[in-house]
Amino acid sequence: MKKLLAGLLVSGMLSFTIAPAFSYAGIDDVDSTYWAQTEIASVVADSVMFLNKANNFRPEDKISRVEFVTALLKVLGNDNLTINTNVRFSDVAKKGADHDAIARSQQLGLVYGYPDGTFRPNGSILRDEAQSVISHITIDGVVNQNVLSKYSDAAKVPAWATNVYNKTLSYGIYVNHPDELALRPTEDLTRAEAAVLLYRLSRKLDLVKAQYKNVHETVLGTEHLNVSKKAPSNEVTVTNLRNIIREGNVLEVEFNEAFKSKLAAAGDCVTFRNDEDIVTEEGTLLFPAGSTFYGQVLNIQDPQWFNKNARAYVQINKVVAPNGQTTALNAKPFYKDYALKEGPWMTAGKVALYTVGGAAVGTGAGVGFSFIPDPDKVGTGVAIGTPVGAGVGLITGLVTPGLNYSAKEGEEIQVILLEDASVAK
Repeated sequence: MKKLLAGLLVSGMLSFTIAPAFSYAGIDDVDSTYWAQTEIASVVADSVMFLNKANNFRPEDKISRVEFVTALLKVLGNDNLTINTNVRFSDVAKKGADHDAIARSQQLGLVYGYPDGTFRPNGSILRDEAQSVISHITIDGVVNQNVLSKYSDAAKVPAWATNVYNKTLSYGIYVNHPDELALRPTEDLTRAEAAVLLYRLSRKLDLVKAQYKNVHETVLGTEHLNVSKKAPSNEVTVTNLRNIIREGNVLEVEFNEAFKSKLAAAGDCVTFRNDEDIVTEEGTLLFPAGSTFYGQVLNIQDPQWFNKNARAYVQINKVVAPNGQTTALNAKPFYKDYALKEGPWMTAGKVALYTVGGAAVGTGAGVGFSFIPDPDKVGTGVAIGTPVGAGVGLITGLVTPGLNYSAKEGEEIQVILLEDASVAK
């Protein structure tokens, strides 16, 4: 960090400003604070999902079965698959608008119909049905058989979907907003939730079985980021489709605006930037200079007595490059307990300031008391008052509350990735 210590003074009149709002151009009903804004912006930009004529995404609306299938085909690269099968569903007209997407889905075996021979294209798709599709098309790797136990509504997962959820949760291709510990398996899937699922799937195409995709990802090599020697990982997997910054990598970013913990609260936006390109040692560009890292304050812990400094807990959840490309990110400050706080030198400076101040007061008091009765005892008053005042100041400095956390605009911090970050090419 670029902390400036002027002697031992610990001060600084810094201001905290809320991060400016931003939104994906053209989406009128999804603002920068919406929980799935990153994913919605991505699927719209990639023409996986679309806006209506009023430029609205309608994130809270239910997504129909045919809409989900159409978007899934796009993610898998099979939206132009040559059709060589006859649609067998009684409610799908041969010349209807839904025919081709359902025909391709049937040909690939993506989404099945109902026992009565219908597809019900305009019917909504349930959350567990969507997870079933994801499970069906992904490889059968090693999964955590106990992963469901952490969720409060695990008992609501139908018996047939237990293995489905074990697989999709282990692969990280699921959605559970707003309660991270609730799956709500039998509820309708919304368009926002579909966007999140499809976005996550698009970033993990290596897990999709070959017969379902027409997008082939090839690993070109492994490169490295060496921002910190203490980072748990420094690997970046480079493929023909994306760069995968592995969990445990550390990035260095700067505050985009001054920050002061005593003026901040949980839920506030906070932004960071990189003034230089973030590149691997081998030269691959990951985030160009001028990218904005958007985060949120999770919690502020105020200073406590006996010099326990304030803690600011923040999380970075997306990066927007100057060209508008958005990358989902899960990163927190790379410090103990992921907390931003003032370091020991700042605390020592504060204690020293109290000590110096106490000494000055003690000196003045000693001079005053000694001077009145006997001018010759001024020196004695100074000799007694100075150490006594300094001692009182030291004790005061040690037992008072700690410092608030503050950072200047441009001050650097390190953040660690808590899961892989996929940067599309």
